[in-house]
Amino acid sequence: MTIPDGGPPAPEPLPPTRPDTGDDEYSATVLASHWVQRPEPAPVPTLVVDSGAAPGDATVLRFGPGVTAALARRPHPTLPTLVTPPAPRRRPQRHALPALVLVAAVLFLFWRQHTASAVDVREVSVTAARQTLGCDSTAGIVGVVRTDGRPGTLSYRWVRSDGTSSDVRHTEVVRGQRQVRIELLWSFQGPGRHAAVAELRLLSPERRSAEVRFVYDCP
Repeated sequence: MTIPDGGPPAPEPLPPTRPDTGDDEYSATVLASHWVQRPEPAPVPTLVVDSGAAPGDATVLRFGPGVTAALARRPHPTLPTLVTPPAPRRRPQRHALPALVLVAAVLFLFWRQHTASAVDVREVSVTAARQTLGCDSTAGIVGVVRTDGRPGTLSYRWVRSDGTSSDVRHTEVVRGQRQVRIELLWSFQGPGRHAAVAELRLLSPERRSAEVRFVYDCP
């Protein structure tokens, strides 16, 4: 070191300090900011739902920086188009025809019953072919029922003075028929004299009666 004349000596420069890897007091040299390596930001996880899973499978959740190539190439499923089915055509009921037949039959029976009792009786009369009968002869007796010409059914029976009577009988009256003839044959045999009475009893559509008297005379 050289000391100039007339002044204090100048200090000697210190030797440059070198880092010692074994020194505990070592501190890293500060570098320029463009040399500083900063940690890269962590990728934001992306939630990807695998929509291509089969129906009934569990949904696959994928986390990552983006959609994988397989998912990117997978076509998006297309929802099926809902087609409204046409309204079913109403077919004729199977029981429609039997029901109509049944209704028609009921109406016919009602009409027949109504028309059967619609006949109106105007008069009932009875006559005998002869007023006096001889030995072993038959009396011809005729009953006449006059109506108003409407159709219907007449119910009647014959009652004789000898204590006998016929069963209930029926006769049909057609439309436009205004007179109905009802005949009775009564036979007599043997000697004797008998005052006979034959009665026609109309039972329906209303109750009426008529009778005729004649004599059987056989000496």
